[in-house]
Amino acid sequence: MPKKPLIPPTLSARPDQLAISPGILSGGHVFLTGMTGSAADGTMPQDAEAQFRSAFGKIAEVLAEADLTLDAVVEMTTYHVGMEDHFEVFDQVRLDVLSAPYPAWTAVEVVGLRRKGALVEIRAIAAVEC
Repeated sequence: MPKKPLIPPTLSARPDQLAISPGILSGGHVFLTGMTGSAADGTMPQDAEAQFRSAFGKIAEVLAEADLTLDAVVEMTTYHVGMEDHFEVFDQVRLDVLSAPYPAWTAVEVVGLRRKGALVEIRAIAAVEC
């Protein structure tokens, strides 16, 4: 099955550093690498809402490489550090950036993430056509 890497210019250093693609278009779906909320300069904001909006923003950038928007997301898994402390803020951001019909979603609390200071990592799958 053919696959096409999706690498927005703002995330172009990531594939080289980590030997991954931010997204892969394959079989009518876009499979996205888990995104944390680091800022454009690579720092991790202390503010939870800023992290969450940044993570969704990166997902939107990858989807734009396939001419898609966040509306194409059909499934997402979110990994949270300290979920009880920030879940309401995350849920509000989620509702701000996604619209009905909402994607299937699983939220998982974890002890830690690869990026120090990250509160969430969002993994998503989007459909090219429904």
